[in-house]
Amino acid sequence: MKAGREHRVPLSARAVKVLKAMRKLGEEGHVFPGPKEGKPLSSMAMAMLLRRMKSEVTVHGFRSSFRDWASETTGFSHEVCEMALAHTIGNKAEAAYRRGDLFDKRRGLMDAWADYCASVPAKASTGEQLKAA
Repeated sequence: MKAGREHRVPLSARAVKVLKAMRKLGEEGHVFPGPKEGKPLSSMAMAMLLRRMKSEVTVHGFRSSFRDWASETTGFSHEVCEMALAHTIGNKAEAAYRRGDLFDKRRGLMDAWADYCASVPAKASTGEQLKAA
């Protein structure tokens, strides 16, 4: 549920595999159990972990990275990418006519994201390494 609206999320085969592995850990009812028995991991747990690591990365940065990847490296439409993040449509006329959630197209996007996350990064050329430094 985001912004008071249901948000269905298509899961890649890799995501389902992670969920099945989590189930084997024995915590009933929570995908990511928290330190207190029967309670889920806090919504702030990731932010606090990043803070303890003294990282400049933010939780929202992960969403932003996904959005940049989807726009810059895939052929998925703007609408599919925005719906994957549960973003609302700012244009009221367009929002009034858009009733679907592009679930099947978002499934393809999530499969592509899972493949990307599981891939081994290509070795950067010497020129690219110098630019990064």
